[in-house]
Amino acid sequence: MTRLASGGLIDRSRTLSFSFDGRTYTGHPGDTLASALLANGVRLMGRSFKYHRPRGVMTVGSEEPNALVELRSGARREPNTRATMVELYDGLEAQSQNRWPSLDHDVLSINRLVSPFLGAGFYYKTFMWPAAFWEKVYEPVIRRAAGLGRAADAPDPDHYEKATLFCDVLVIGSGAAGLAAALAAGRSGARVVLADEDFRLGGRLLSERSVIDGLEATEFVAKAEAELSSLKNIRLMPRTTVFGAYDGGEYGAVERVGDHLAVPAPFQPRQRLWRIVAKRSILASGAFDRPIVFPGNDRPGVMTADALATYATRFGAGAGANAAVFSNNDNAVSAALDAAQAGLKVEAVIDVRPALPASLAARAKALGVRVITEGEVVATSGKCLKSITIRTPRGSETLAVEALGVSGGATPNLNLTCHQGGKPIWREDIAAFVPGALPPGMAVAGAAAGHLALSECLKDGTELGAAAAEAAGFAPPHAPAPAAEEKPSGLKPFWHVAGKGPAFVDQQNDVTAKDVALAHREGFRAVELLKRYTTLGMATDQGKTSNMAGLAIMAELTGKGIPATGTTVFRPPYTPVALGVLAGHHRGMDFKPARPTPTHDWAEAQGAVFVETGLWMRAAYFPKPGEKDWLETVNREVKATRESVGVIDVSTFGKIDLQGPDVGTFLDRVYINMFSTLAVGKARYGVMLREDGIVMDDGTTARLADDHYVMSTTTANAAKVFQHLEYCLQVLWPELDVQLASVSEQWAQIAMSGPRSREVLAKVVDGYDVSNTGLPFMGVAQTTVMGGVEARIFRLSFSGELGYEIAVPASKGEALMRALMEAGAPFGITPYGVEALGVMRIEKGHVSGSELNGQTSARDLGLGKMASTKKDYIGRVLAARPAFLDPERPAFVGFKPVEPGARLRAGAHVLKVGAAPTTENDEGYMTSIAYSPTLGHFIGLGLLKRGPERIGERVRAYDPVRGGDIEVEVCSPAFIDPQGEKQRV
Repeated sequence: MTRLASGGLIDRSRTLSFSFDGRTYTGHPGDTLASALLANGVRLMGRSFKYHRPRGVMTVGSEEPNALVELRSGARREPNTRATMVELYDGLEAQSQNRWPSLDHDVLSINRLVSPFLGAGFYYKTFMWPAAFWEKVYEPVIRRAAGLGRAADAPDPDHYEKATLFCDVLVIGSGAAGLAAALAAGRSGARVVLADEDFRLGGRLLSERSVIDGLEATEFVAKAEAELSSLKNIRLMPRTTVFGAYDGGEYGAVERVGDHLAVPAPFQPRQRLWRIVAKRSILASGAFDRPIVFPGNDRPGVMTADALATYATRFGAGAGANAAVFSNNDNAVSAALDAAQAGLKVEAVIDVRPALPASLAARAKALGVRVITEGEVVATSGKCLKSITIRTPRGSETLAVEALGVSGGATPNLNLTCHQGGKPIWREDIAAFVPGALPPGMAVAGAAAGHLALSECLKDGTELGAAAAEAAGFAPPHAPAPAAEEKPSGLKPFWHVAGKGPAFVDQQNDVTAKDVALAHREGFRAVELLKRYTTLGMATDQGKTSNMAGLAIMAELTGKGIPATGTTVFRPPYTPVALGVLAGHHRGMDFKPARPTPTHDWAEAQGAVFVETGLWMRAAYFPKPGEKDWLETVNREVKATRESVGVIDVSTFGKIDLQGPDVGTFLDRVYINMFSTLAVGKARYGVMLREDGIVMDDGTTARLADDHYVMSTTTANAAKVFQHLEYCLQVLWPELDVQLASVSEQWAQIAMSGPRSREVLAKVVDGYDVSNTGLPFMGVAQTTVMGGVEARIFRLSFSGELGYEIAVPASKGEALMRALMEAGAPFGITPYGVEALGVMRIEKGHVSGSELNGQTSARDLGLGKMASTKKDYIGRVLAARPAFLDPERPAFVGFKPVEPGARLRAGAHVLKVGAAPTTENDEGYMTSIAYSPTLGHFIGLGLLKRGPERIGERVRAYDPVRGGDIEVEVCSPAFIDPQGEKQRV
């Protein structure tokens, strides 16, 4: 056990039980999983990705590259979780990952023996030859070795939410600068959001021994938090990571609402995705303590100096029985002395500089901490750290320690400043990049801006918080910044210790200084190439702990210096974001909520089997007792409709209301045929093209008045057509006086077909003449049904039979269906579904989605004669391209088997009889097939080269995937009533 005897911000009065790799340990509220493991003497927490080397915790925050674990079990299992960010709770289950059979004895650690052959770029070099090995040998091996943890293999039982939040000032980070900024802005009355990824506010102040306004740092944090909590205009959001800065002052954030609980609280999400819209933002995200690269720097027990001190001061956990610190800067020395004051036995501070500032040297002497100047750590020993070797101009020595804190200086955490293209700029005095161009409305405060002294952070935050509030329209009170004691913050740039043995730059991906040198020799010197060739910075921490050292080593090799070498691009998200929270409620059936038709409940009561068609749930067929399969049911529905009368709900068709004096002109421009000449009370079939001449959609449009039309579209293209029409009006022809509205959900529409359909309609309509004279084919009536219900009746037919479509307000849809069923009972009226509808449309030769596949022109579908030569329309020019007019281009035809009992299959390719089944001999394919109960055999529609010229010819329908190869006869696509006499009676 290495729990320190006292101190820390943990609640020692309560004990929490948790497990790691099946072994039970204890911790306290306020611990993280990492701190609790260290307090229990557990230093080995993971394995590296490539060589499976032992790894311990390296940092104390979200930049952690090594201590990645699987949390929980079963459906809640969560891989690749940073132990440093896991708030300890009672019953927590954690497993190490990327090892087998155990963390202590990992078989794949044998990779270390072949590490000389697995250097940078070995993937590209090794797996190129022999080519035949890739599919059978290399790829399977790589896939088995790839990945770190295991995702859950059961549906996630938790739910996730999305929410939007508006504020005047968003403060990102709650350290000294963030608290000062939030206080200054909040006191003005501005709406302030303070977000921090930690579960406690305070940032580095929680682990520093400093005095602010006469208070200890932790006391200052508590006082500031109390004031912020008392202000109603301030929202505090701990456990919230702002992961992206986007256009328009929008920020993406993830709030971990229930991650610190074994099971989220009732009616609470596990995580919540926030879209925060801020007039102004202040980034106060602090800085990372960056490591120094030296041989043996990856052993468990080696971590950043900031982490070493934080575990001791905030969590009361020693990273080992004793420790040392290797540094080049004053902040790291202060951190080491803070750890010693907290009770950690610090054997020595090894600093590369010739001397420490007098105040730090005196404090070290008072605490009994040895100071070794001009020193470098050149080696380490032990599976977990046991000793370090120190080299100075005075000689070398070995020091027995179990923990080593390392610091090469502070790297400002500026990622969010770059999410809109901003590039960092180099500051020589702190040997680090600081923010350059910022997203509009953003300011950067404190260490994130390169201000490393505590007094500077407090002053910076106060000034920027007041300025942000003022820019948002508030008058902040002029209060001085909190005062803090001055501490030394100097440093000497130092990046890399040369020596024997691997010196790791990226510890998760096992990228060494030698790999960077190899990339330099082989010409991969640009930072983006260096990253991809060596995988430097491609770990889950996105290079937060490795990029600077890698850049510095490459800069030294090229002689260009770090500013000229540059940095890679920082992109959102700042830290990994779970797919679950990005999806929110939109998963399963809620991904795009299913839309029931107005008659859904009625159809369900009739025993309908439903099918998803786009977002709609439609009745596929209505089985009856004794019917052995769906085909028998569909055949019955088709026969009943053609012999008497059938009904189907077609409310899913898109319905667009168009009004205004220029609607006729508008429709002439979007359809290939003329609509301005359409008489009031009539409907017309139309075809709409894309700009490239390909058919976008088809449907009928009816004219209800001189300036009022109603357009119908296919179910699948309803939204796309409406979007297209809006674009045409707003962008292409804004001068046209036309108003559009999608009314698909406002009207229920029931189609009734069959020779007895007029008799049924006459029973429900309120006195309107529905005879062939009163309502002729393609006629439209505006009347009432069922004793006063508003209705529109369209005499249309998709089945080829006498048919009508009756539209009523959606709330009356089920009543209309019941009325039709009652009126049609003497005629044996039959409800049918989309399967029977599809059969009848194929029998009639009507095109649908399988033919309107985004690759066919109007000419291909036999609709070329509809295209007007008297007007222009969208797609006219490109539809006349030579390739579209080529006689060899596949055109729309029908197919029937030569042997009546043979089965056709959609997708079958068409070949000449006797032709070899090759791509060169492919002449077309079947787009749609159905068994026709009317004809007693399968029929099909499709596209065939010179199709209309070849009616009567025999060809092969070749389907190698399903073993089909039969002869079919090319025929007219209209198998039933080719002259259309039935629908006109």
